[in-house]
Amino acid sequence: MNSPQTSKSSRRSFLTASAIAAGGLAAWPVTVQAADKPMHKVERLGIGAIGMRYQGSVITEKARLYGDIVAISDVDRNVREQARASFGSTPRIFENYQEMLKRKDVDVVLIGTPDHWHTKMLVDAVRAGKDVYCEKPLTLTIDEGKILRDVVGKSDRVVQVGTWQRSDWKFRLAVELVRAGRIGKLKRVTCTTDKNPTGGPFDVYPVPKSFNWNLWQGPTPEVAYIPERSHYTFRWWYEYSGGKMTDWGAHHIDIAQWAINSLPVSIDGKATLPSVKNGYNVATDFGAKIQYANGVEMIVADHGRRGILFEGDKGRLFVNRGTVSGVPVEQLKKNPLPRESFSTYDNDNLSRPERTGKLDAIINHMGNFFDCIQSRKKTISDIESQHRSVSTCHLANISMRIGRPLKWDPQAEVFINDSKANEWLKREYRAGFEIG
Repeated sequence: MNSPQTSKSSRRSFLTASAIAAGGLAAWPVTVQAADKPMHKVERLGIGAIGMRYQGSVITEKARLYGDIVAISDVDRNVREQARASFGSTPRIFENYQEMLKRKDVDVVLIGTPDHWHTKMLVDAVRAGKDVYCEKPLTLTIDEGKILRDVVGKSDRVVQVGTWQRSDWKFRLAVELVRAGRIGKLKRVTCTTDKNPTGGPFDVYPVPKSFNWNLWQGPTPEVAYIPERSHYTFRWWYEYSGGKMTDWGAHHIDIAQWAINSLPVSIDGKATLPSVKNGYNVATDFGAKIQYANGVEMIVADHGRRGILFEGDKGRLFVNRGTVSGVPVEQLKKNPLPRESFSTYDNDNLSRPERTGKLDAIINHMGNFFDCIQSRKKTISDIESQHRSVSTCHLANISMRIGRPLKWDPQAEVFINDSKANEWLKREYRAGFEIG
């Protein structure tokens, strides 16, 4: 029986107080010297993980450095049982994450589920008193981001979004160089992703006995079971995600917008939308031109060299997961850039090793999360920044799907004089899965 274990409700406050009393060194690693050092058993937090396919297992593995995996939840019995075996056969397993959230030994929640579940799970976890690491993209709609801003803002919970490129030194350096004026006045940014996959029509199958299809669908409309709708390929259905625009865009557009330091005011998206019955429905060809309040133009393209190109009136700079290149980078040997010159967060990884690449950079990203659990400061991928980044992805998708340019008010977060477009800011939730 999955009953709660011994209560740890006072542990977090005790450890935090102890850390402060000891000059901030007692409970969690906070400096580069301690960043990769496992903590003593009595100091470790209890971690509950939801969604244990590939990315969920990746972030859970990185979190093990800072806590004990005490609970796992997944709607696929085979996945959750395999995950339990992978993490020492000791975590309790749950089909429904709501039962996991009731456990008092779960201090921290990791969310590695498909996009359509992120907002509800994050809200439920925060209201249950947990600190949360949630995979990107943060939301399925723009209005969900407003809900998260309100719920998290009214709580004392720490939230980190899994846009780990913010903790990759190549991307961070590119942003620093742009913000420091090393390419002059920023004029244009081009974010290049891949093309969306095509596929279908797919066959309908009986639901596997090991898979809770109803719970997997959650807030989305109920449909017949098609294997390609679930697991990794959920990304290519607008019901659950936003295609490459939110998949890669949540990474690259986030970094670009961090450098631009402004918000969109107009969006012109172009797309070819498929009409294959029981097939992938995200755009087969897509692109967008986005104008920012400070005059910068962003181009989103689905072909070309994947990465981000920054163009200023005095130079260019390119960055992706393999390189950061351009004259400003070459000039760093003679003209170093003080890392402290660009510090927009209280706790932003400057003291950690310079890591690059997905699996390596997530070490820093997860470390930043647990640093902030200790300090109760804002994470490097906080709710507001990530709501604004993924909102830009959603704006592009909305323009593409409506088929015309749109004007956006970034303060009110509505389309200007456009009631039809404003209908796309939210979606109806299936009965029983509303955000309470």
